[in-house]
Amino acid sequence: MAEPQVVTLRPGPGQYAWTFGGAAPLARVTPPAILEVFTEDCFAGRVRGENDLVSQVCEFPYLNPQTGPFYIDGAEPGDTLAVHFISIEPARDWGVSTTVPLFGALSATHATALLHEPLPELVWMWQFDRLRGTCRFTARKGDYAVDLPMNPMHGTVGVAPANLEVRSALVPDAFGGNMDTPEMRAGVTCYLGVNVEGALFSLGDGHARQGEGETCGVAVECAMNTVLAVDLIKGRPCAWPRLESDVHI
Repeated sequence: MAEPQVVTLRPGPGQYAWTFGGAAPLARVTPPAILEVFTEDCFAGRVRGENDLVSQVCEFPYLNPQTGPFYIDGAEPGDTLAVHFISIEPARDWGVSTTVPLFGALSATHATALLHEPLPELVWMWQFDRLRGTCRFTARKGDYAVDLPMNPMHGTVGVAPANLEVRSALVPDAFGGNMDTPEMRAGVTCYLGVNVEGALFSLGDGHARQGEGETCGVAVECAMNTVLAVDLIKGRPCAWPRLESDVHI
């Protein structure tokens, strides 16, 4: 049996995708294949210190830059793409979390009226100890600090949507996208239904740690070095993203 194709990719400036669908393929792979990729954080690397407020250094909707898309040879509508995460490792020694006025479940938004004032915009820098596998939270006010275990995962994993749609990398749907589940970790296989020729698979939005969702609107956001295996299941559709580990579906 031939060795699987190995594709190593670190996008350059201007090569990231901001949508699922509508972007030209960055690379072409023949499954089964191994992808060794770098993904930038959700802020495109622009938040690097406590004074880099998201509202000032980022431009909406250019958030969640995607590495890809990858054109998967032989993928057709009605097939299923199997993406197995081999390793997910922070690419830097630091990560970022923030509060953003009128964004996230802790604050009023355009869809949810609350009685309190919007949360102040703050940035927290997390320091990683990659040997110990921990990330350190340090309070902005006071001297409180705590080391928490890292659980690296990807917030955005998906393929191009059906029916010629182009969707923002900020939303989830049947194509995958911004699912923000902490279960998207190493050792897990994500199954995605193919909607267009070539599938057009991409991923990004690395988190060193995240709870069950992003209550304040973000997690511990960081760039990632990720290794994954991509395979194709012909003639077997998958109507909704499916995650499998050794013990859970």
